[in-house]
Amino acid sequence: MKRYHPVDAKGITTKFGRKFVHKDLNFHAEEGKITGIVGGSGSGKSVLMNTMLGLIEPQCGEIFFNGLSRKKLKRNDIRELNNSIGVLFQGGALFSSLTILDNILVPLREYTNLSEQLLRGIASMKIQMVGLTSEALDLYPSELSGGMRKRAGLARALALDPKLLFLDEPTAGLDPIAAHAFDELILSLKTSMDLTVVMVTHDLDSLLNTCDKVAVLINKQIAIIDSLHKVAKYDNPWVKEYFNGPRSRFN
Repeated sequence: MKRYHPVDAKGITTKFGRKFVHKDLNFHAEEGKITGIVGGSGSGKSVLMNTMLGLIEPQCGEIFFNGLSRKKLKRNDIRELNNSIGVLFQGGALFSSLTILDNILVPLREYTNLSEQLLRGIASMKIQMVGLTSEALDLYPSELSGGMRKRAGLARALALDPKLLFLDEPTAGLDPIAAHAFDELILSLKTSMDLTVVMVTHDLDSLLNTCDKVAVLINKQIAIIDSLHKVAKYDNPWVKEYFNGPRSRFN
């Protein structure tokens, strides 16, 4: 029986106006693994993530989830697919006018028919899963530190028990201690929730600490997807500078 990847981008071409961001790009994430996506600023990493999420429609190509093309799914199937995907956008993307509790309740109220008491219990459990205390539920995003907002955003992303989790620059803006703690949290959740994770990042330490595979986006395509140490040896000027430059962990 053929096994399909949790997410598979095939032949993706994306452009805005006359500017091409991707040309015939291919990408996949392996089940139960953390795959990092790296590339230079403006190379289209976040655009690729948003394309996989269905927020951007490519000019060519298809996105497949477990072998099924998103564009061929019926409305109910798309709803079910969206329920199986969690997303942490850069900065957390929390609703500033809502408490953390109400932020986590947004997807629960939209996609479930559970009682309010049970929904609040689930929200409390999710906030504790990401290492925050239940006291955080009554706070607003502006009352949390950057690291706490990331964790609260992650709690909302995990509200519906997804199997596929997308992270956009999850450690951006965090100090080294908070970034390391967040890396450890992602590793723990991947194991405990049996997650497949796709992570856009610039953070070399996060790549080294968390990723099973790394995909490099160069010249509008994924040039290589492999283990970090093999990717670091890839014969490309940008790769050599990125992985073996002044801040390298491989020197």
